[in-house]
Amino acid sequence: MEIMKRPDSMARINNTELAEAFIEEQIAEIKAQVGSKKVLLALSGGVDSSVVAALLIKAIGKQLICVHVNHGLMRKGESEAVIDTFRGELDANLIYVDATDRFLDLLAGVSEPEKKRKIIGAEFINVFADEARKLQGVSYLAQGTIYPDILESIKQAEGKKAVKSHHNVGGLPEDLQFELVEPIKFLYKDEVRVVGEALGLPHAMVYRQPFPGPGLGVRCLGAITRDRLHALREADAILRDEFEISGLSEKVWQYFIAVPDIKSVGVKDESRYEGWPAIIRAVNTKDAMSATIEEIPYDILHKITYRITHEVEGINRVLLDLTPKPIGTIEWE
Repeated sequence: MEIMKRPDSMARINNTELAEAFIEEQIAEIKAQVGSKKVLLALSGGVDSSVVAALLIKAIGKQLICVHVNHGLMRKGESEAVIDTFRGELDANLIYVDATDRFLDLLAGVSEPEKKRKIIGAEFINVFADEARKLQGVSYLAQGTIYPDILESIKQAEGKKAVKSHHNVGGLPEDLQFELVEPIKFLYKDEVRVVGEALGLPHAMVYRQPFPGPGLGVRCLGAITRDRLHALREADAILRDEFEISGLSEKVWQYFIAVPDIKSVGVKDESRYEGWPAIIRAVNTKDAMSATIEEIPYDILHKITYRITHEVEGINRVLLDLTPKPIGTIEWE
């Protein structure tokens, strides 16, 4: 199968003027491709799917049907932000699916990282497919495919060893036959962000940190429990809040909390208090193939530690991961 490459004549989109020209061009192409038919989009809240959604809303309005699946592994406030932005501000045709129980029930007792990932990925496809079958007259599936995904596919097609596979429609059932709409497939991530700003998307959404598909499922280390997942979500929200206040959020490529399934003895209210550790990881990288550790000033670390240990039930220690990649991967699982 021939894989289309980015046109050599295509200029890098690095300013608002070029982004606006790209938007107008894509609106015209989308209208020509789709006509009066309906388009379905899985809207995660990440920058790629959000930019595709905003482009399609400008081009075809209510012909676009967005499906946001909350698998219960999102960061604090993320699903609410997606709903507020796309329903409230952009008047999108948005279906919200709270599948928390469906996912967490399947994950109960599962501790092996790859098995967790496979369960989450497969069930996401199942939920999305269930919603697609309820809809009538949908002819197109929109995707947030970007050019680095295609470059990896080109490497594989040429017999080279790629870093990872990209299956953006990944295993959809054969009875769901859609034609693809991929308006940003020739853009790099930095270009996607410029286009997102030109479309008027919120800054926090445009510059959202890379977030794994399995979400907090691979940061709640070992077998996921609802109480530990809740503690992780709250601790992560505090970390993100303090990074935003201190200005570190603009300097660090990715930062998050991981909570392992181990407990240690602590003291609270003059009594024995067993709790989990919260592990801070903050890294910088250009290509995610290697990563360096971002130094966090001690006064900020002390404030984060105080807030987490005093505000989050179940956590009694805060640890700092100082391991670069290699030898450690960015995510723990």
